[in-house]
Amino acid sequence: MVAFHDLFQLQILSRTHFRQRQATERYHIMLLEGEGVISIDFTEYAFNGPIALFTSPYQHISLESTSDFSIKQLAFHGDFYCIEYHKNEVACNGLLFNNIYRQPFIYLPDDELDFIFDKLNCELEKWDAHSEPILRTYLQLMLAISSKIKKLDQQISASPIPHPLDKFRELLEQNYLEHRDTAFYATQMAVSANAFTKKIKTHFGKPPSQLIQERVMLEAKKQLHLTHKSIKEVAAALQFDDEHYFSRFFKKHAGVSPTTFREKVGISIVADLSME
Repeated sequence: MVAFHDLFQLQILSRTHFRQRQATERYHIMLLEGEGVISIDFTEYAFNGPIALFTSPYQHISLESTSDFSIKQLAFHGDFYCIEYHKNEVACNGLLFNNIYRQPFIYLPDDELDFIFDKLNCELEKWDAHSEPILRTYLQLMLAISSKIKKLDQQISASPIPHPLDKFRELLEQNYLEHRDTAFYATQMAVSANAFTKKIKTHFGKPPSQLIQERVMLEAKKQLHLTHKSIKEVAAALQFDDEHYFSRFFKKHAGVSPTTFREKVGISIVADLSME
C-alpha cells in the first residue's frame, strides 16, 4: 500500500535545496519570489519572481541565485491526480506540464496561488476523512488558475502573423517518429543546417536536436504512463530498432530506465479506460 505522503506533499524549501540537480516520480508546482536561473533538463531560464514553476516526473531541476529565498513546493503523484484523466476540466497537460516549446513557468499577478497553498497546508494539518477530496479540489483549482494565466499570457504575446520558425514545431509534431536528424528539418525550412540551428535556438531557447529528442521522450513517457504496452511494444511504436537501444536512449535523458519509470510513475487510469 502506498503511503499518502508518497502521493501528495507540501514543503517550504530553501533555494539551496536545488543547488544539486533534483528529479523524482512526481509532478511539482513551485512558488518562487526571488531572482535567478532555473535549469530544467539542462535548459536554463532566467526568472524574476513571483512565479509558479511546473515540472513533470523525472525532469531534472536545479536553481542558481545570488539571493536567498524560500520556495513553496507542492508535489503530487499521478495516482493522486492524473492530469490526462482530468484534461476536460483542466487542460494543463501540454500547457503547464510537458510543454517543450515554452518556458515552464508563469508570472503571478497576485498572491492567489500562495493563498491556496496555505489552505492546502491547513487541511493537511487538521486531517480527517474529508481531507483527501478537499486537497484534490484545491490542487485542481491551482491548475485551473495557472492554466488561465498561461493562456492569457500566450494570447497577449501572440503575433497576429505566425512566426516563420513556428513551422518547425508543426514539422516536428508530424515527423519526429520518422525523422530525428536536424538536416531533414533544415531542408524542409529551406535554410542551411548551421543557420537553421542558430535560428531555432534563438527562437525556442533550445537547439533543434534537443527539441527532437525531447519530443521523442515526451511520447515515450506518454506511452509508458498511459498505455499497457510492453517496453518492446513502446520501442517499436517509437520506431527504435530494438528495445535495448530504446532503453539506453530513455535512461540517458530521464536518468532512469523505462522499467523504473513505469514502476515509479505508474500506469494511469486512462490506460484502463482506453481498453473498455
